[in-house]
Amino acid sequence: MNPLLETFNTPFNTVPFDRIKNDHFLPALDKALSKARDQIKQIRENKNRPDFSNTVEALEFAGETVDSIARIFFNLNHAETNDELQKLAKSIAPKLTEFGNDITLDTQLFDRIKVVYNETERATLTTEQKQLLENTHKNFVRNGANLSDEGKKEFRKITGELSLLNVQFSENVLAETNNFILHLTSEKDLAGLPEDIINAASEEANRRNLTGWVFTLQHPSFVPFMKYADNRELRKKMFIAYNSRGHNGNDHDNRMIIKRIAELRLQQAKLLGFETYASFILDNRMAKSTAEVFVFLEELRNEYYPRAQKEVAEVTGFAKTHGAKFDMQRWDWSYYAEKLKEQKYSVNDEVFKPYFELDKVQNGIFDLAQRLYGITIHRNKEIPLYNKDVKTFEVRDEKDKFLAVLYLDYFPRESKKGGAWMMEFEQQHVKNGSDKRPHVSLVFNFNPPSADKPSLLTYSEVRTFLHEFGHALHGIFSRVTYASLAGTEVYRDFVELPSQIMENWANKKEWLDSFAKHYLTGEQIPAPHIHNLIESRNFNEAFFGCRQLALGYLDMAWHTLTTTCEEEVEQLEKKAIAQLELLPPIDGVAVSTSFSHIFGGGYAAGYYSYKWSEVLDADAFSLFEENGIFDETTAKRFRDCILSKGGTEHPMKLYIDFRGREPSIEALLKRSGLK
Repeated sequence: MNPLLETFNTPFNTVPFDRIKNDHFLPALDKALSKARDQIKQIRENKNRPDFSNTVEALEFAGETVDSIARIFFNLNHAETNDELQKLAKSIAPKLTEFGNDITLDTQLFDRIKVVYNETERATLTTEQKQLLENTHKNFVRNGANLSDEGKKEFRKITGELSLLNVQFSENVLAETNNFILHLTSEKDLAGLPEDIINAASEEANRRNLTGWVFTLQHPSFVPFMKYADNRELRKKMFIAYNSRGHNGNDHDNRMIIKRIAELRLQQAKLLGFETYASFILDNRMAKSTAEVFVFLEELRNEYYPRAQKEVAEVTGFAKTHGAKFDMQRWDWSYYAEKLKEQKYSVNDEVFKPYFELDKVQNGIFDLAQRLYGITIHRNKEIPLYNKDVKTFEVRDEKDKFLAVLYLDYFPRESKKGGAWMMEFEQQHVKNGSDKRPHVSLVFNFNPPSADKPSLLTYSEVRTFLHEFGHALHGIFSRVTYASLAGTEVYRDFVELPSQIMENWANKKEWLDSFAKHYLTGEQIPAPHIHNLIESRNFNEAFFGCRQLALGYLDMAWHTLTTTCEEEVEQLEKKAIAQLELLPPIDGVAVSTSFSHIFGGGYAAGYYSYKWSEVLDADAFSLFEENGIFDETTAKRFRDCILSKGGTEHPMKLYIDFRGREPSIEALLKRSGLK
């Protein structure tokens, strides 16, 4: 029997990873697709007059097994991939794209949708049903339902090719990340590096049966190397390697792939009646147009850039007074900025890491969730794992009612892509009166424990944990009927609010005091250290703000193209971010070729949403600051108005329901020290 097609006889019907083999996926998917097509056929050929129940709702629940298999497969392909899974992805992605096209390009099926959309009295529907109807109709239109037969044929061709290119892009980035190592055999090359980082590099070398020390492009290795390594040439080598991923003229080169992706996206947009791909995407966002996005980015640029220039001047001046006889380059920035930060505030990552033992941070975040929302999170070792390092938990509400399963996957490995993200193996929804609770997974790339130390996080990684846990809460608290409206199924420029608001607690002494204790002595972080940490929170804030804005402008440059991109990738990049350049550009590198958010993820024409959501989260958190950062009443409003509602209503309405008004940029500018 194929376990993917059986009822999961596991705790909370979690995925039986211990039984699933790679060769189960394709046969299971083919059978699930066949069954789903039969379900679609029954809807299409239903002799009864189309109504919400027999058409829109029936379509929502059709193909559930297909969705389940796809979630399991692609989540594994990101977190625990192998050559066989990557090969399967190139078969599975087109099959799913074809299936989706078969639905939205089905004229007879769309005719039924139109009858329901045009003739249903909205007053007879619940708020959520109205939203599902609107979304279903819009999804068909945005996926080619109104096209001619020739247009539909072209749409299929475009989306089919895109599905393969997105997979290939991600595989190339992972390969480029894994294929580079910096192998050092001389102790003098380790000058400046903290003991923890040196020990981790030694263990990495041992793992590879090498002598000396190995540094990689994984964040726990790359980031501290750039901050602390005294050897400037080695910093340059690491910087070039990281920023030329997908740009090396080898089998993993992404330059032609991203130009082709951009070209196909433009063709798709024009086919659907839009001038650019960004216009197509933003038609379904809080920011309604490219003009609105550019106005937003420009408003923030005007605030950030002048101050960022002063920050660069300050770091450059510091470097000159500390022996730098060269112009500041990009591989110098983190190194000298970190030293200046330490001089000004007596803080650096190494000062705080002993207080941020991973298990204690985890418990501190769990405790924060309990204080705010009343939930409890307990370890459950009976839930099957896809990797031995994954931890599993069950989440219960204040009345001990089961809410969700939570997977935590902490450490880097070659089978996992870089970064941190939230995913779901099961989405919350209600079917036949039964509330199916979500199975949420958080994936990180934190430093693993060493032979003599537990996993210790940097302050930035504590914020990352909080961020992703905010996404998890969005899924955990979902209380809707339809999976397509559940949890994080919201506008892309709204989805970061629940995650980014959680980061605010990292700046609060009351929360840090509750868990941050030295892993050896058990002492709390000394009060002066916390004071300095909080004081330093806006150190080079404008510089990093400009980097985020630059990525937003770069994203928009790719997706506001009106013709095929004829120039080189580097030239497009330089023009896109010229107004935000703060350090000399480097030839032979490019951000775009490893910009997974927009070419391998779901943020195309949407990277601006990180700054957009910062406006929302700063404004929203100001209400917590007014009422108390652990105020249960404010937390309940945030849960009831935003976290539990998913995409059942327009995000601006949900925000106003919580805050009592539309968001203001003032809170962000104040928090950033700009006002």
